[in-house]
Amino acid sequence: MEFTLKRTAGIVAALLLVSAATQVVYTTLYLSEAEVPRQFLWGLEGFLFTVLAAFAGSAMLQTKQAHLGWAAIGFAAVLNVVQVGVGLTLFGPFFEAAGNVEGLEPVAMGIVAYSFMVYNAAKVLLALAAVVFGLALKGAGAKALGGLTALVGAVAFVANALSMGMGRDFLGEIPLAGGSGVLATVLLAVCLLKLPADSAAAD
Repeated sequence: MEFTLKRTAGIVAALLLVSAATQVVYTTLYLSEAEVPRQFLWGLEGFLFTVLAAFAGSAMLQTKQAHLGWAAIGFAAVLNVVQVGVGLTLFGPFFEAAGNVEGLEPVAMGIVAYSFMVYNAAKVLLALAAVVFGLALKGAGAKALGGLTALVGAVAFVANALSMGMGRDFLGEIPLAGGSGVLATVLLAVCLLKLPADSAAAD
């Protein structure tokens, strides 16, 4: 099978959609206080983002335009692998230790804070990609979808950047950073599927 740029863009879009779906499922289960299969969901995300990094990197090398957008997707995937890796390998041991050793709770919470900072950094990059490809799609004629994607991407970019700099609780209970980031990811994926072969998504 030849991985043309158009086919690669489609695979990237599919991986982004599945990763967004896993985040929605996780959040829904967590908020409903149901049992969350963290090992499965986070392990699946880790696999998806690993593969995504390879395909986004391939697209970045193939394309003659939109290098910034592809680079943002690729590096976001790498950061997401780090983030889910921290969650899978460090959350359990640190919280178990904090429960047994007095004074370790701040260390455990620091691990969580680090994980969320990496999470927000990845969302900043995906939001940037949404702006890049949203504007590209708008320029290709799909003004409504392209404009909406760029707008949501801009909101997610600012919200997640603020979460990085001011802490994830700066908006209180309003899930603006995560929610806008997931929506930007979905719209980004749709844009990648809609961009014509002679636009910014292809050579």
